[in-house]
Amino acid sequence: MQSALSRRAFGAVAIAALAASALVACGEDAPPTAPLTGSISFWHAYSADSKEVKTLRTEVIPGFEAKFPGAKVVEVSVPYDDLHQKLITAAAGGNLPDVVRSDIGWVPELAKLGVLERLDTAMPDFASFADKVFPGTLATNRYKGGYYGLPLDTNTRVQMYNADALGKAGLTTPPKSFDELRALADKLSGKGVMAFADGGLGGWNVLPWIWSAGGDITDPEYTKATGYLNAPASVAGIQLLFDLYQKGQLGKGVLGGTGSVPTDQGLAKGQYATILDGPWMYPIFAGSFPEFKLQVAPVPAGAGGSVSVVGGEDVVVMKSSANKELALEFTRYLLSDEAQLAMAKVGQMSVLRDLDVTAIDANYAPFVEQLKTAKPRPVTPAWPKIDDLLQKKLQAAFRGETTLQEALDSAAAEIDKLLA
Repeated sequence: MQSALSRRAFGAVAIAALAASALVACGEDAPPTAPLTGSISFWHAYSADSKEVKTLRTEVIPGFEAKFPGAKVVEVSVPYDDLHQKLITAAAGGNLPDVVRSDIGWVPELAKLGVLERLDTAMPDFASFADKVFPGTLATNRYKGGYYGLPLDTNTRVQMYNADALGKAGLTTPPKSFDELRALADKLSGKGVMAFADGGLGGWNVLPWIWSAGGDITDPEYTKATGYLNAPASVAGIQLLFDLYQKGQLGKGVLGGTGSVPTDQGLAKGQYATILDGPWMYPIFAGSFPEFKLQVAPVPAGAGGSVSVVGGEDVVVMKSSANKELALEFTRYLLSDEAQLAMAKVGQMSVLRDLDVTAIDANYAPFVEQLKTAKPRPVTPAWPKIDDLLQKKLQAAFRGETTLQEALDSAAAEIDKLLA
């Protein structure tokens, strides 16, 4: 993801190059021929009582061990909020596991620390896996020209809408474009329904609008934000939200804090016509608002198309692993159709482009389609600070303390320093 190539689709040229190197290295895309034995440790943050961890323990790991009778995977569940710190502490102390299910945001940080194995050089068949996954998910693993992981599971945000709320604007379909969203806001004026709502102004929230407008936060190599975040296209993406907010057609939840109606509650009750959110909302609505029929559509398109943001986790192998071949083979297995289908059955979206997960759950279909163009947040160790800075600058603009252009000019200049 650190190059222009990886920010777009992982193209045929890149795949061909990787495939060529694989052929030189081993003559074919194949797992090691020597018997793999011994044990490896696998850290993850699946909840101890979740369906995911049950499937991992009763299907995925046993399936792998059945293929390699002399191998054993010792899985360790660590609460999500603790896993990041445990990894950083282990990196300093040299007591790391072999394989980790990592949040996509941690990969560049761990790569910078030098603890991750570079998979596009360690795996002769890396190209075959790169070609199977959604480009945006693969890009979350790219750091300074190399790939330090593979996508494991994914998600993205799509438009969710309340048909009855749209009906108050005389509409039967959700907005397909920026212009249609503006028109929806005008038609709902004075009718007690807001056109759109979201829960913040961080990258997860605003990047779909920036990208769909044809803008970006930084250059493709993540070296500067000036000329990108504050460029006309990026400003146009935020301007849409800003204008809706000024008209009272965007919920105050974008500023954070308390006092606003949560997006799920507001959508289900018809207070909001549309929101952006992920596949986890289906069970939430089914449990809390069983009478509400959730409907979804692509993110409204701007000059850059309909582009959303990639979420999920990656699988990484530690450079210090004492049984690296087994660790790499387990990584391969986690991306197999067998393992991906097993986890898809319990709600984990597959990263494999051609795997028909809609046969398991038809609700996956719009997310699979949106993932074809979805992009990752900037893959840089500086991202958490950038994200916090961006949100604070935008909040100031929405509160009227500065203009939107001034806020983005200031944010871009400060982000330049973080990237340097």
